[in-house]
Amino acid sequence: MAETGSKTKTYEVDEHPFELRHEVKRLNARLDKIADSLEKSEFKDILENYTNPKKRIVTNLMAGISRGLGLSLGTFVILGLLGYILSLFLDVPVIGEYLGEIKSYIDANS
Repeated sequence: MAETGSKTKTYEVDEHPFELRHEVKRLNARLDKIADSLEKSEFKDILENYTNPKKRIVTNLMAGISRGLGLSLGTFVILGLLGYILSLFLDVPVIGEYLGEIKSYIDANS
């Protein structure tokens, strides 16, 4: 083991302790895992999205339009199906009278 003027120890290749070599291998493996997970998370794309305001605005605008259109179409389909199913019950004695009144009220106001 050689000692330098700054009180740091330097090791010759043959003098490296086993624990140090093992620790370096373990740290290298951990750094490789971190690098792989950063590549998988597409960190570069996330940073690019947040640093470019124009891209973020366009992305959020398109997401809002898609959500609004999907909600509107979904509501239209569900209410249409509900209206159709309720129209099948017009001939039922008690429920049919009530539904008939609702239908006549809707027809009168439309």
